[in-house]
Amino acid sequence: MNGLDPASLMELAAAMAAVGVLAGLLAGLLGVGGGIVTVPVLFFVLDFLGIDAAISMHMAVGTSLGAIIPTAIMSARSHRAKGAVDETLFKLWSVPIFLGAAAGAALAGQVRGPVLNAVFATGALTVALYMLFTRDAVAEDATHAPGPTTQRGLAGLIGAVSAMMGIGGGTFSVPVLSAFGYPVRRAVGTSAALGLMIAIPGALGFMLSGWTQPGLPPLSMGYVNLIGVALLAPSAMICAPWGARLAHSIPPRALRLAFAIFLLATAAKMAMSLMG
Repeated sequence: MNGLDPASLMELAAAMAAVGVLAGLLAGLLGVGGGIVTVPVLFFVLDFLGIDAAISMHMAVGTSLGAIIPTAIMSARSHRAKGAVDETLFKLWSVPIFLGAAAGAALAGQVRGPVLNAVFATGALTVALYMLFTRDAVAEDATHAPGPTTQRGLAGLIGAVSAMMGIGGGTFSVPVLSAFGYPVRRAVGTSAALGLMIAIPGALGFMLSGWTQPGLPPLSMGYVNLIGVALLAPSAMICAPWGARLAHSIPPRALRLAFAIFLLATAAKMAMSLMG
């Protein structure tokens, strides 16, 4: 980054702001925290800037988690205002998903970048296929939900994998809750609230694991780059409520298909970077 001239910095700032707009819209629309967009984009941007490939994926994931924190707050508030957050489920899942995210961030700090790439691509592809080839939930309550112990275990696993991917958790919790019988809009709203329970421990974990790492970009706290957070977060915060309003005006089936297609494209792009 130090080698960029002012014009290039302005171009980078504009690009990151545009990414933030898209991330915010998706955070509100799909409850995914925007990370499913920002991680691959940040990864390629960091590569373009000449950041060491050994840490670029860690930087992308950590910076994404940092930017998700304010976005998740805005998205959760918007969905809660519309009554789309299941408060009982939130209380049941919040602690295990928080602990799982902390564990996932700690593990991510010990593995190489390509492992995180593979985790991201595999997770996105799996959920995209699920959303494409399963039917919408039609129940108006969680009639298919397992017991509290099983749900806590699932929440912990979702938190761990989501932290390793740099996402807010909706990528996994939305289809899981849909399978339990939750209407898709309620699943989206609750997952948006749970995203904060992933982003906070996840970002802190990536900060700590990368604290002494050499070759970090300027203004980085471990694997969380403050420049990226500052550019992504404001535009995403502004646009998250727009996405939330849009989610309540789109037919559920169309919402599921949009979610799946976007995940397929993301998985393909990350897989291509691995093969390259």
